[in-house]
Amino acid sequence: QVHLVESGGGLVQFGGSLRLSCAASGSIFSIYAMAWYRQAPGKQRELVAVISSDGSTNYADSVKGRFTISRDNAKNTVYLQMNRLKPEDTAVYYCYRERGYWGQGTQVTVSS
Repeated sequence: QVHLVESGGGLVQFGGSLRLSCAASGSIFSIYAMAWYRQAPGKQRELVAVISSDGSTNYADSVKGRFTISRDNAKNTVYLQMNRLKPEDTAVYYCYRERGYWGQGTQVTVSS
């Protein structure tokens, strides 16, 4: 059974940084693409960043140049480094593993 646990969310001021972590268990981690999604109140869940099994990455236009997704296959963990945070980045951030597995989410709140 696949289990994803996010951590690292919190309250940060405009322009600050946070690093989210997602620890995976229950399957071979390295062969699957991993992603971060977010959902703000009243909005649909949206893709933030994705990293493939070979390490290639893609980002939503709204976070390009500010966010960095990475993975450590030895630790079965994917990260999202978020810099220059804006109030519009406020959302619940979810970890996603290829083939339909979600974490429980972690709240990120950016104050203006």
